[in-house]
Amino acid sequence: MKAIIIDDEKHVREGLMLLADWEKHGIDTIIEAEDGEEAAALITEHRPEIIFTDMRMPRRDGISLLKWLHSSDFGSKTIVVSGYDDFDYMRNAIAYKSFDYILKPIEPDVLNETLERAVAEWKEQARSRTSQAEESLVMNEVKPLYWDRLLSGLCTKKERSESAEKKIEKEFGISMSLAEKTVAILPLKSIVMKSFQGDYELAYSALTNICNEIVRKQNDGVCFRNINKEEELVILFWKNKNVMYLAEQISSFIYQSHKINCILALGKKSNDLSEAYTSAEQVYIKHHLLSQKRIVTGKETDIKPLLHLFDYSNELKWSIKSGSVAQAEKQLEQIFIKLVNEHTLSLEQIKLWENQFDLLRNNWMKEYEVHHHPVFYQGTDYWKEDGSFSFEKFKEEKKKEFSELIKLLSNVKYQKEKNNMQQIEEYLQQHYQEDINLQDIADRFFLSREYISRKFKQDYHATLTDYLTNIRMEKAKNLLENPYLKIYEVAYGVGYQNEKYFSKVFKRHVGLTPNEYRHSLTSKS
Repeated sequence: MKAIIIDDEKHVREGLMLLADWEKHGIDTIIEAEDGEEAAALITEHRPEIIFTDMRMPRRDGISLLKWLHSSDFGSKTIVVSGYDDFDYMRNAIAYKSFDYILKPIEPDVLNETLERAVAEWKEQARSRTSQAEESLVMNEVKPLYWDRLLSGLCTKKERSESAEKKIEKEFGISMSLAEKTVAILPLKSIVMKSFQGDYELAYSALTNICNEIVRKQNDGVCFRNINKEEELVILFWKNKNVMYLAEQISSFIYQSHKINCILALGKKSNDLSEAYTSAEQVYIKHHLLSQKRIVTGKETDIKPLLHLFDYSNELKWSIKSGSVAQAEKQLEQIFIKLVNEHTLSLEQIKLWENQFDLLRNNWMKEYEVHHHPVFYQGTDYWKEDGSFSFEKFKEEKKKEFSELIKLLSNVKYQKEKNNMQQIEEYLQQHYQEDINLQDIADRFFLSREYISRKFKQDYHATLTDYLTNIRMEKAKNLLENPYLKIYEVAYGVGYQNEKYFSKVFKRHVGLTPNEYRHSLTSKS
């Protein structure tokens, strides 16, 4: 803690310095001043907690100093030390809230008792000020949340709430039931992505401050966070003559501050807040994104039919089945052309596209019997760096989604086909002794003969018949190592009912007859 001693007599200042038990009371810095003028400068600079002052001083006396201290917000405790038992001095000391008035010559006990009480009271008041500051901080944080919740609720409720209207009238001085209102919706997604690195809380704070700085100046309205929608601020105007001007100011100020072209969707005037909000919401979701306007109204909403991806499901399905990304992109380009020429590219249209693509993708996944898959890419970044809508980025995002799906399904198809051929190969290994033909395999695995012939040769570099013959010949070699087995027994053991035919096939495959092969094994041993 700090203390200042103000007296034009040096021996008085020195006496106070010696008599007071500063350390006991936690005071480690003592400042001196010869008059009120010098003291005022030192008090402003050092903000001492305890002030000792004389009343009669040159330039600026004690009464003038007390007046100045009373009008200031230092929170100090002032103790008047005077050689005059003067009623006028005491009256001024009381009037300007000095802590106590002690007379010279100063008695040590009186001085330290007064100092102890002054320090104790300052500490108590300091705790109270801290508590009030903390409460004020909490209230400042909670208050916007309260109004966000109350006003958001009124945007979605048709019925009037008298208690809510009274609170609004008390806070903003406006009658909600009488005022004709206009609502503007300020969507945040592109702004947050491009200027706030995904931090919605920071965006809410910064943009709400900008909007309220403009609309609260002349009490034209209020901006609040829509707690029902994460990506939205709402600006409520209750003085309709300045709405377009204020909206342009907000848009311009946001661009100056963050270099972002935000969209402000203005609805129709209404005495009912929920109707005013619904009108703005319709403008927002239906306005033509390619118009590139920053302030949009009902004039920017074209009444054109929505494009349905379902109408192109067959064409898209065949392009996906082809496994060609280029083929799918070609098909998508044709759809994009129709979208621009025959429909309105609105947020409503984009949402419909996204929902229908999800349904189509799920159906195609079921068709390919894909039950487990990684999280799909969700292409939603349709915005340029300045926040304006980009049709080219929209197309890129949709192409990425289709490309990912095609690659996944093509890989599934390949693995499925590969698994089919592996199963056929395993079947041949296990049933080589039986009479097997291509039609039997086709019937067993529910595949066409042509597909099996083509795919099996592609994977195993041999026809199915040649592969089966190779298996049989390898097994026959093993059996011929046993000298007690007859040739016809070996033939029968590897699936041949005719000994002569077996011998012919064996010689063609190995280069020796079965007997010659057996003798070659004996000669080697």
